Amino acid sequence: MITVTDDELACAAALAALPAMGPARLAALLRRWPPTEAWDAVRHGRAVSDDEVRGTFRRRSEFVEVPRAWRLAAEAGNPRDGLRSYRAADVQVLLLGSAEYPRRLADDHEAPAVLFAKGSLAAIDGPRVGIVGTRRCTHTGREIARDLGHDLAAAGVRVVSGLAAGIDGAAHGGALAAQAAPPVGVVGSGFDVVYPARHAVLWKAVAEHGLLLSEAPLGARPEPWRFPARNRIIAALSDVVVVVESHARGGSRYTVDAAMERGRTVMAVPGSVRTSAATFTNELIAECCPPARDATDVLVALGLATPGDRTTSAERRPPPSEADRAVLDQIGGDPASLEQLAASTGLDPVQVSVAVAHLEAGGWISGDAGQWRRL
Repeated sequence: MITVTDDELACAAALAALPAMGPARLAALLRRWPPTEAWDAVRHGRAVSDDEVRGTFRRRSEFVEVPRAWRLAAEAGNPRDGLRSYRAADVQVLLLGSAEYPRRLADDHEAPAVLFAKGSLAAIDGPRVGIVGTRRCTHTGREIARDLGHDLAAAGVRVVSGLAAGIDGAAHGGALAAQAAPPVGVVGSGFDVVYPARHAVLWKAVAEHGLLLSEAPLGARPEPWRFPARNRIIAALSDVVVVVESHARGGSRYTVDAAMERGRTVMAVPGSVRTSAATFTNELIAECCPPARDATDVLVALGLATPGDRTTSAERRPPPSEADRAVLDQIGGDPASLEQLAASTGLDPVQVSVAVAHLEAGGWISGDAGQWRRL
């Protein structure tokens, strides 16, 4: 382990924020020089003299354009001022090789050279499961992700996701609701550039109760290339990766490929053959990835349970009253409106509304745009 000075942290963060600076390029710079020397090499245009750094440039034009952009940015900025900004935002700057850097990532062959953290690094300690999937998920997929996140967190498992819309956000919503194991989020932009913007509260809650990680510096936009890069970190952190829903060409493939490359167990939630959102998950199961029907399957894969320990979320829910049961019996997988439920049960609409409120609070049904379906 190396001892890192403030100057080195400041220069490492400043290097990460340079234009056209991706993970491979940053890693090459910091393998060649310590952070302060790398910053000096950038400022004086010497960085591309190194063979490994030069090898990260794919187009001839980059040999001129990128070093010039680096020099201009280095002349305009002060690394020390940048470090003060990170500390004011309660963001830790972690340098690969330092004692503070997460060991699970440090051992990875594609470990980020510089990592930014917000929250408690101790949140990583313990079993970890990555829950990933499509942003364009079905209502059922979202509920399954939430149940998995909740039940795994309740069992002491750290839920890891990219905090994206759809499956990722639902999984972390469930994990937070369990108020148990701390969640771990890995994002593809700076902590001050929340994407999607509507997840600002979710990001804040994950940082407060667990840990946020990113290799993107403050101010970094959610550029498309950052998400496949982020997915390798999710895979590296996870003991098991569970794909809840994913279209045929979904971004979950990057996480699955990275997980398999690292020898991690990949599981998939079985889905209907009639929905494109389950195309990739069903493909994974057909290729012999184990199915994740509920949290118990995942806990078995982690070695934390046996198949005989199976207890579903439904078995832990409070039983509905006799009056509520009459309404519940009329709600299936297809959505039903209050008017339809009143007609099928013969109950007064007010009675149906009260029963629906009880059933939703108990976790038996879920509503969306005035339509209710059974969980």
